Amino acid sequence: MSTVADKLAKKSSSSKGASTKQVRLRLVYVDFWTAVKLSFLAAVALAIVTVVAYVVVYAAVAATGVLSKADEFTSSISGGTFILSHTIGLPQVLAFAAVVAIINLIVVTVLGAVVAGIYNFAVKVTGGLLVGFTSN
Repeated sequence: MSTVADKLAKKSSSSKGASTKQVRLRLVYVDFWTAVKLSFLAAVALAIVTVVAYVVVYAAVAATGVLSKADEFTSSISGGTFILSHTIGLPQVLAFAAVVAIINLIVVTVLGAVVAGIYNFAVKVTGGLLVGFTSN
């Protein structure tokens, strides 16, 4: 089975006459606002995934009958005064998912900003991240 790495190695060994150019760059600065915007976009994607996951889990629990069994259990313990299905429904699950998604949105955006700031301070000590590129 031939992989992409094998094909690239074969290509580079067959072209002996061509010289390979290498470029080494140092990442010495991460723009703060760009990092904030990028982390915000990642947080929005995570928020959408969170809401969809909560709805899918609720639908699976409701469809399998686990929710009705838990409802019977809680009503037998409380003597019929507490009905779980009145407390846990799709609107409540959506509201909870929205709250969790908004908190995640704020936390991930702030963490992106903090990581960018920490990296910019650490570059002064370490000199930055060395990245190398080659052309074949």
